[in-house]
Amino acid sequence: MNQAVDTSSTVFLLDVDNTLLDNDRFAADLRAHLTQQFGQEECDRYWSVYEQLRDTVGYADYLGALQHFRRDSDARPGLLATSAWLIDYPFEERLFPHALSTIDALNELGRTAILSDGDIVFQPHKIDRAGIYGAVRGNVLIFVHKELSLDAMQSRFPAPHYVMVDDKPNLLAAMKRQLGEKLTTVFVRQGHYAGKADLATIHPAPDYTIQVIGELKALAGELVRGEASSVA
Repeated sequence: MNQAVDTSSTVFLLDVDNTLLDNDRFAADLRAHLTQQFGQEECDRYWSVYEQLRDTVGYADYLGALQHFRRDSDARPGLLATSAWLIDYPFEERLFPHALSTIDALNELGRTAILSDGDIVFQPHKIDRAGIYGAVRGNVLIFVHKELSLDAMQSRFPAPHYVMVDDKPNLLAAMKRQLGEKLTTVFVRQGHYAGKADLATIHPAPDYTIQVIGELKALAGELVRGEASSVA
């Protein structure tokens, strides 16, 4: 007989970019759009502004970068076209396969929430447009640095056990050092950050490693029970 699972004991925390949806594809599409509207040199200037802004504020801010980008010349028609392009971008088409069905499966075993970094306008818009907001039943937290906001997360979603799913193993390690055995970490090898990650240098290493987000469904029951063991 299968042992009953206490669905109130675990909170699943999911990253968004390159964990649930393909943000690398969005960035590539934005680069192509900017090149079409303004040319390669101006496209490169936008991304330079974007990187400088990210270094300053600590998170990705595509709309903020566009605001800074317009300063030299705000009469170009391509600016309004780019603003509309960003707002209308079909993020629902950039979800990784089985992303929403994975959330549905997690909802059956515990509470599922988004724990994301980002700006306070475009990031929630992206989450809603992709259908993620509804899938997690409105349980969304967006911080400047999520690894520094774990007290606020625990206050919002109190639980004896958390599972964090992310494509950045260094962030998972930082969270694990704070929460210890209260947190199970799952590294998803999706996106350019994951591709560059050297797990041999990450301490502590992720409790689990999966190749795609859809694999999380097969682990869900084990994660609720807290039986953490590394999966290659």
